[in-house]
Amino acid sequence: MIPILQLPRAGGELYVYTPRHAAPILPPARPLTSRIAFSAAHVVCDPFADTDPLSNAQIDWDATMAYRRHLWSLGLSVAEAMDTAQRGMGLNWTGAQELIRRSVAEARAAGGRIACGAGTDHLAPSAQVTLEAVEAAYEEQVSFVEGLGGQVILMASRALAACAKSPEDYERVYGRILSQVSQPVILHWLGDMFDPALAGYWGEKDLDRAMEVCLRVIREHADKVDGIKISLLDAEKEIRMRRLLPEGVKMYTGDDFNYPELIRGDEQGYSHALLGIFDAIAPAAAAAIAAMDEGDMERYVALLEPTIALSRHIFQRPTFAYKTGIVFMAYLNGHQSHFRMIGGAEGARSMVHLANLFVLADQAGLLSDPELAVRRMKHVLALSGIQ
Repeated sequence: MIPILQLPRAGGELYVYTPRHAAPILPPARPLTSRIAFSAAHVVCDPFADTDPLSNAQIDWDATMAYRRHLWSLGLSVAEAMDTAQRGMGLNWTGAQELIRRSVAEARAAGGRIACGAGTDHLAPSAQVTLEAVEAAYEEQVSFVEGLGGQVILMASRALAACAKSPEDYERVYGRILSQVSQPVILHWLGDMFDPALAGYWGEKDLDRAMEVCLRVIREHADKVDGIKISLLDAEKEIRMRRLLPEGVKMYTGDDFNYPELIRGDEQGYSHALLGIFDAIAPAAAAAIAAMDEGDMERYVALLEPTIALSRHIFQRPTFAYKTGIVFMAYLNGHQSHFRMIGGAEGARSMVHLANLFVLADQAGLLSDPELAVRRMKHVLALSGIQ
């Protein structure tokens, strides 16, 4: 018997919630084929490291690598050292290097696909930074990832956003880096709702004009671009850009609000996936794409539609705090033994937010062991004085 919970509403009123008995979502029986599905993966902090959790948090490598093996076991690919891993928001370049090194080795052992973020986060953003310094920072990180045999995800640069004077500066920097890479990369356009420091990226505040700059870069270097991930939370803009991409260049949706329709696509094309929410809904995501592989679109919809409300809740403003919900899901489902995060980010969402997340996850059938999830939810509630 799954016990009931007392959950809080805004203002402190409690209500009784009884979790449903959902049948477990079974993993795919064969590799996924109709779409490439990257899950941007989170990191698990070491709660017993006696260091400053804000400036020098440590990673629990065993639990962190175990979660990546879980994602690969479902047929998903791993996007490593991205913003979901708190890159630039608790995870610095030194930590990211070790994370990438370990994950590439794990991917090789597991036979899983991996792509890794390369950016400029070891270069402090400033209007005084030169384009040459931005290029050198990109070159250092790209060289590191490629030296390990990993595919590069060329991350948006806070330093470039801070110092670029025009769209031509973006074209120069990206052109230089793309001319040097040894294999096609995935570009990464992250909207300012995910990172306010990236406002006006591509040298334009207007998103349509920014898109044209990005498309010029892609067209000029199409042989060096595997695809582009955009995270603008605007399905219409993604579809428009998808239709304008050169032949052979993929669109990877980063839209955590509208991913089911974008992955499904239309008569003119579809998006692959590179999503933070796939970390939290991994079983449903993998099973849905497996259903698509078999032409069972009814099951595809049935699996993903219930996850939309959960995703929109996790990614509500401030959007960059979504990592808290991602890690909370991993804790509820037993993938880690605690709800602590690097940088103390477990405190970035309210108890009411976490209670609503629990309900939405349960309604989507994403609590793999409801009894365990209830026990763990009670532990978290108790820290806020709810017994």
